[in-house]
Amino acid sequence: MLEHGVTPSSAHYEVWLEYQLGRNAALKAAIDARKQAGAGLGDEFTAQMHEQHFGNASATAQIVITSERLARDLNQVVSFLQQAEEKSGDYGRKLESAATNLNRGLDSEQIRQIVSSLAAATLDMANHNQHLNDQLSRSTREIETLRTSLESVRVESLTDALTGLSNRRMFDETLRMRIDEARAQKAPLCLVLCDIDYFKRFNDTWGHHTGDQILRFLAGAMQAHARPDFLVARYGGEEFAMIMPRVDVHAAAKIAETMREAIQAKRLRRRSTNEDLGQVTVSLGVAQLTPSDTPQGLIERSDACLYSSKRGGRNRVTTDVAPVLYVA
Repeated sequence: MLEHGVTPSSAHYEVWLEYQLGRNAALKAAIDARKQAGAGLGDEFTAQMHEQHFGNASATAQIVITSERLARDLNQVVSFLQQAEEKSGDYGRKLESAATNLNRGLDSEQIRQIVSSLAAATLDMANHNQHLNDQLSRSTREIETLRTSLESVRVESLTDALTGLSNRRMFDETLRMRIDEARAQKAPLCLVLCDIDYFKRFNDTWGHHTGDQILRFLAGAMQAHARPDFLVARYGGEEFAMIMPRVDVHAAAKIAETMREAIQAKRLRRRSTNEDLGQVTVSLGVAQLTPSDTPQGLIERSDACLYSSKRGGRNRVTTDVAPVLYVA
């Protein structure tokens, strides 16, 4: 960690301990690939690795605990209803018995006793119903609280904490779903990958807090240019993604270009000192789904377009060289 300039923390230590132990093959492969590429292995990358490989552990534990509590409360509700059914059956049998006895021509004292018995049974039934209503109300409130908690945990597990965008897990799930949908509907689908130009320079010059400010700025800029059915996600580090259903490569390129121009036109200032951070630019790659594409294949083609933008001088949009429309 010292060698790569990683700040000591429990999350960072967890990543590098797991790497040293070699128990997580995907984590080891990602770090080794980063090393071979000569890219940085500092706090940003380590935090990304923790989010990707360990980020859902606490959420999963919360889901398990909350689900157990929800199951317990539902079982309690079922028990309450079973008790109510038994009580109602007893009360019904008492009414039936009283009706039978009243048809026998009883004297006034016997009728008085039957009426008194019915009154006591009715009062007991009313008290039981009130108790049941109180119990069900408490259980309903508890179940609603747990339902809200589960939804909160679910959203948290699919959201990038820094930017508020969807995280890599949500991106992967949505991309698979959108590809299936595009093929079923015979509709186009595009993927845009976006990377901040010279982001390491910003971090080295201004520090990670300012780097975080830039990441949040880019997240907001991409959201501002996304349609309601688009998904904008933090793909990893300073790289972002936008999934565009029912949009062909030409329209996607126009949206990407408009977004690039808007980002370039904005000059950011450092919040703590009001210093001018200069111009922030991005490189973008756009690829359209082809009949043979897997999710990974579409990502790789979009990524290749992104790196073509980088090699071509940055601050530009590159699309597929020969986009192929989907044909069933």
